[in-house]
Amino acid sequence: MREGAIVSDTKGLIIVHTGNGKGKTTAALGMALRAWGQGLRVLIVQFIKGNWKYGELKAAEALGPNFVIRQMGEGFVKDAKGEAAADHQSAANEAFEMAKAEIISGNWNLIILDEINYAVKFGLVSVEDVIALLDQKPEQMHVVLTGRDARDEIIEKADLVTEMREIKHPYKKGIKAQKGIEF
Repeated sequence: MREGAIVSDTKGLIIVHTGNGKGKTTAALGMALRAWGQGLRVLIVQFIKGNWKYGELKAAEALGPNFVIRQMGEGFVKDAKGEAAADHQSAANEAFEMAKAEIISGNWNLIILDEINYAVKFGLVSVEDVIALLDQKPEQMHVVLTGRDARDEIIEKADLVTEMREIKHPYKKGIKAQKGIEF
């Protein structure tokens, strides 16, 4: 077994961060940083995010080959129609197939499927495919699924579920997204 490979005494968890509050991806990134600090190999597949230069991308580069973020999305999907919707669908299919190959590979200790719940909500990925994917993960691998509106089937499958609930948000006061906080 090569260095950084999955340790056999670990019980891989399925973890869900969901809810309408801010912090789902941020919590997953904190977990990823903790795992990396313990010598684990971390892969983050971003299903929706794409094209923006998020701060975590720069940080991941500095952490080296055991902390990888792959932006696979086309950005905001909520109101996409026509060709834009087809682009989102194609990107989600590509992200899902890549995530599946990486999960099956066993090369990672922790894989984060960032905003996959949102991809399911908008019909870009089926909940059945997500459940089947989770059934294929190696026993010791941890998988984190983030995004609003996690489906009941995913919540039922998970070992740990946290719901972030918005109480107050600066956007409602007209304060725009800020570098280092939202991106």
